[in-house]
Amino acid sequence: MWALLVAGSVFFPGLFLLSKSCLRHTPALRWSEGDAVIVSARLVSSIQAVMASSAGYIIATSCDDIVEDQHWLTSSYILFAVPYFVYDIYAMFMCYWYKLWVKGHEVDVSPKALGTVLSSYLRREFLMVLHHVVMVTVCFPVSVFWRQGKGDYFQGVMFLAELSTPSVCLGKILIQYKQQHTLLHKVNGGLMLVTFFIFRVLLFPYLYYAYSRYASIPLYMVPLSVPWQCNLGAALLMAPQLYWFCLICRGAFRLFTGSSRYRRPPPTPCADSDRKDPLPPANGYSARKRERDQQPLRRAGGTPGGWGSRRGS
Repeated sequence: MWALLVAGSVFFPGLFLLSKSCLRHTPALRWSEGDAVIVSARLVSSIQAVMASSAGYIIATSCDDIVEDQHWLTSSYILFAVPYFVYDIYAMFMCYWYKLWVKGHEVDVSPKALGTVLSSYLRREFLMVLHHVVMVTVCFPVSVFWRQGKGDYFQGVMFLAELSTPSVCLGKILIQYKQQHTLLHKVNGGLMLVTFFIFRVLLFPYLYYAYSRYASIPLYMVPLSVPWQCNLGAALLMAPQLYWFCLICRGAFRLFTGSSRYRRPPPTPCADSDRKDPLPPANGYSARKRERDQQPLRRAGGTPGGWGSRRGS
């Protein structure tokens, strides 16, 4: 148990640092610190998603009895992946910090400035941070201890929810670098819409349907047949997925109907670092622009600026 927790605690932050170092110091790239941090965080999330989805597929296809059958990979991957959610809270904060970059200011790492940015980050990303905290403090002990080895099939199917993550991460990067006008962004947006709907929204109804077939009972009887904790957990996990899916649908509608905010920006003689376009939300589910993202650092008397231009330093 402890070996897997330690392995995950080393693997995910280590992969992030390795990716950031490569993007920063590879001669052909020489990316700025901020760009390297943002892209590395998305890369680690995508790799974790591929690993979780692969584990989920192996588990789900290996269980004939969806309640009693067990697979060693279920608890093992949960233990290995738990540190990822702790790391990702920090990685999301670093992305938020660098997105508030304003050229020409010195780095202000005073407690007041850090506290102001942290408070703004927690307000803006409250739902995502809460999701990660619940995964560690509730879902982890429930999945490893409370289940008592039953329902590995359902756990494996839930791992498949991560199949939507790579397209979400790519969408965040394309929005970050103002590539909403490209064909890649439109194709990725359609793929994200489909995968998120199938593997995160329809996931929970499917779990109830699978149990109804297993127990040979009508679908509407399943909530009355399973422990109330299962119904509560499914409702709490599905609620944020519905919210995020609504944001994705709204963004997709604006994208495919040609909303002005998704059109190619007119060329200007100014460098990218001189543009004052407000940045997209750090959670990446909406392209909504908010000027107030720059306010926390201004009120604190400093910004995380001075790290160089978008590509290279």
